Amino acid sequence: MTTSIEKYMVTEVVSFAPDDDIINAMRVLLEGHLSGGPVLDSNGQIVGVLSQKDCLAIVYNTAYHQDWGGQVEQYMSREVEHIDADSSILDAAEKFLHSSFRRFPVLRDGQLVGQISRHDIMRALDETYLRNAR
Repeated sequence: MTTSIEKYMVTEVVSFAPDDDIINAMRVLLEGHLSGGPVLDSNGQIVGVLSQKDCLAIVYNTAYHQDWGGQVEQYMSREVEHIDADSSILDAAEKFLHSSFRRFPVLRDGQLVGQISRHDIMRALDETYLRNAR
């Protein structure tokens, strides 16, 4: 039995635009207890990801260059790894095993339809495989 990630992914994803204010974006991450979110262009295409790690560059720029602020596109990671919406839980688990990322945007036909995290995959594995093995 192969279970799709669609049952376990988050479909209401906090996202950012490249021209969003970085300080406001950082506050969204902090207040939402989020490790990151996708950056979408005006057509809804993913052009990057903004993570807490990316936001640490603000601290560096402030301390060394007295440069506080800017836009999301100045800090976001441009190389985006994603996972396809029709992927199985086991495919997603394997992808997480070979990546340092904590979450992946989920795409269908190039469009963002959700986000899946390590926690979501662990929950799915427990419900689908581990509980049935007891």
